[in-house]
Amino acid sequence: MSRHTGPKCKLCRRIGEKLFLKGARCQTAKCPVEKRNRPPGVHRWRRGRPTAYGVRMREKQKCKRWYGLNEAQFRRFFALASSFPGNTGEYMLSLLERRLNNILKVTGLAWSRAQARQLIRHRNIEVNGRKVDIPSYLVDEGDVVRPVPEDKVLTLVRQNREQQGHPSPSWLDVNDADLTVRVARMPTREDVSITVNETLIVEICSR
Repeated sequence: MSRHTGPKCKLCRRIGEKLFLKGARCQTAKCPVEKRNRPPGVHRWRRGRPTAYGVRMREKQKCKRWYGLNEAQFRRFFALASSFPGNTGEYMLSLLERRLNNILKVTGLAWSRAQARQLIRHRNIEVNGRKVDIPSYLVDEGDVVRPVPEDKVLTLVRQNREQQGHPSPSWLDVNDADLTVRVARMPTREDVSITVNETLIVEICSR
């Protein structure tokens, strides 16, 4: 499946805010958003005010890049959210938060969703005692996520969590002794880690 292999920091500069795509580097003064907080490209050309379509497209692109999705993946999640009654935007964000690679990121077991994706693809993560190699795997209430019991994997995951200050979202229970994560409940809109206007995303995806 296709994925972005170009400079990730340009994606953050285009959006105009940190998307934390480079892990630890985003927390330092070396972050290009800190050094050059302007869009990439020809800077002398004066950009006009964005159109209504441009504003909605920017929100969608921010959401895609935050969770590390391509267009086809994003459309599938939107179609799935649209098939359920209720607020489509909120349900879509809840689905994206339940992705396995996002679980590793928000609990600090991985520095970034890209690193989480690599851990999962290399079969270093278990869900309910079974190895899972699909980063988009959706966890359910009561599921238990943990790294495989291998010294090098456990050391890496423990270092990641300690260096990030032991983050623990309210809908996830993290046990630092054995580095397990239990899904206590389904995430709500207040648990979503990205600042985005989901209404604008629904408007542009519904065209």
